Amino acid sequence: MDVEALKSELTYKAVRSSGSGGQNVNKVASKVVLYFNLEASDQFTDEEKTRLTEYLQNRLNKLGVLILDSSESRSQFRNKALVTQKFLDLIVDGLKEEKERKPTKVPKAVKRKRLDTKRKNAEKKANRKPPKID
Repeated sequence: MDVEALKSELTYKAVRSSGSGGQNVNKVASKVVLYFNLEASDQFTDEEKTRLTEYLQNRLNKLGVLILDSSESRSQFRNKALVTQKFLDLIVDGLKEEKERKPTKVPKAVKRKRLDTKRKNAEKKANRKPPKID
């Protein structure tokens, strides 16, 4: 994956941040919104696009565009760096292949312990009952 080529496909937009902050919030566009069109990207193979689409299915809009934003910092430059890093982390996580799980046997000692505990519990409860007189 070529990070610089991927960054060249990103579109940024600076907007005013919401929330409290006094006069500064009303006049400075410090929040940064990142747009990435996954469908139109030529940095990924079809298989990678499918995997990313599945991984990002809740984050993509109907047009296949990923929208991320950052308003953590009061600096627009810092927010741009943060949102870019967030994007790269998402892409790396989405392309990571999960290891196949190897099923393991339950050890005999664990089975024995479970059955012993079960038997002791049953005896304890049986001792609570009044004796049967025939």
